[in-house]
Amino acid sequence: MLTSPPITPELEHFLKPIHIDVTKAHVLAHELHQTFRLLAAESLNQFLPTPISESILHPTGGREKGRYLAIDIGGTNLRVGFIELLGSESAPTSNGATSNGSHSDHRTPSNLRRVLEKSWPIQETLKNENPDSLFAWIGSCIAQVVREGVEIFNLERNSELPMGVTFSFPIAQNTLSNATIMAMGKGFAITSKLDLGTLLVNGYEKSKASDLPRIKVTAILNDAVATLVSFIYQFREDRNHKAAMGFICGTGTNATIPLKQSTLHPAKLPEKITVRAEDRVEDIKVAVNTEWSINGSVGPLRKLDLISRWDVQLDAEGEVPGFQPLEYMTSGRYLGELARLMFLDYMMSHCGLSEDNLPAQLLHRFGLTTTFLSHYQPPHPPTLLRKLQVEFPPTTSQLPVEWTEDSAVTLYHIAKKIEVRAAALVAAAIVGLLACADDIPLSTSPDDKTCRQVTNGNTDKMNLVVGYTGGCIVHFQNYLSDCQSFLDSIIEVEFGDHAPVQLTLSPCHDGGITGAGVLCGASQTKSKDV
Repeated sequence: MLTSPPITPELEHFLKPIHIDVTKAHVLAHELHQTFRLLAAESLNQFLPTPISESILHPTGGREKGRYLAIDIGGTNLRVGFIELLGSESAPTSNGATSNGSHSDHRTPSNLRRVLEKSWPIQETLKNENPDSLFAWIGSCIAQVVREGVEIFNLERNSELPMGVTFSFPIAQNTLSNATIMAMGKGFAITSKLDLGTLLVNGYEKSKASDLPRIKVTAILNDAVATLVSFIYQFREDRNHKAAMGFICGTGTNATIPLKQSTLHPAKLPEKITVRAEDRVEDIKVAVNTEWSINGSVGPLRKLDLISRWDVQLDAEGEVPGFQPLEYMTSGRYLGELARLMFLDYMMSHCGLSEDNLPAQLLHRFGLTTTFLSHYQPPHPPTLLRKLQVEFPPTTSQLPVEWTEDSAVTLYHIAKKIEVRAAALVAAAIVGLLACADDIPLSTSPDDKTCRQVTNGNTDKMNLVVGYTGGCIVHFQNYLSDCQSFLDSIIEVEFGDHAPVQLTLSPCHDGGITGAGVLCGASQTKSKDV
């Protein structure tokens, strides 16, 4: 295993504004815990409750079984398929084939199976069309999969198929099956408040042949909530293991966790919450879409001086300055751009280069991508130099200057420092959020040693398992392993050798479409709205 090339004192000093260690990450976890509690109680655009109760998330008396139609409407792709829920049974291990023959990296414990799944890119022309055109196209895609379902599964043509929907855009939702689309963003032209279920059913009716069954939207959720729903269904809980939360760290970042209704602002609570028929309803927990990256979370980052001048510059040059500060510091859309700003600064302020000496691509916003930096390793100077020369040929500058191994290593250290800080911020946010849900008994302050709960060993330790998905945390340098390391260290600093909890990151990929199928199945069981 190659060790990182040495960092010069000059570069180390330059990178100091984005340095974070375990001590500061521990303090940040406490600050975020208090901030999250405040946002849950007071903010109207963060910590948004869904109509999904914890009892629906955590099924008792056996998991749901059946085959359910599911769709996942994302910013880039549409996916439609059937999700087979197998309860406690096992599925064949070779269940990763998608409709185009490629293999999915979906890592399940084999109690669900994706079948007849198809995926389509959402063309830019469709994004700019009116809602009827977009949803007519979505309806035609649904009809293709339903047609295959009728032929292969012998579905009754006169029946009504329940369908679960994952929708990766803002929605206002008062019941499990009803949602109003807000402004979509992500390049979509839809801005008016429209009923999502009605649009989907009408789009399908326009495309389906008379011999296909009708569809009924029975469950709607966003992508972060879907990740949690899918993760909990697939996770085998026991008295010492709990599927505690789910989060996304890809192009953007978000997290979902069950919280008590009493911790949430009353104006945010949905009109009806779906629970098990036998549930008592006093202060039940509901799945909460935290939107943790929005600006309500910025206070602790400022208080601990974690926002550097490069973060300020990136924010100021963005589409909506000040909107998502945590996302700018942790997610895939922005980490490459942050590295570009820092690299340009160092090359010009410390290496004597001007803009004329630098390749044109490097001078443009998002010219240095997070994807490139994800593969900018191993930390072997000649290898790094070759990659830098290929990605940014010196001949594309007005006054070319050849890259050196020193400049290649500089970019590596910048990328690594950005990744470590991102891992620490996400780890602190996870700890703070789990404390907000009363899953971690954090002390009142980082320095308070008097009231900390500890165990007598490992026998009564609770393992809180956190489901994750997203290309950034999986592929960007050592983001995933560093995040796990910070989680371990924060818990150790907080509790010492006998912590009452252990935190474990566990993959939950493809949660969008599987979560839609799982919640559709849960909605068909004996339940009630309260």
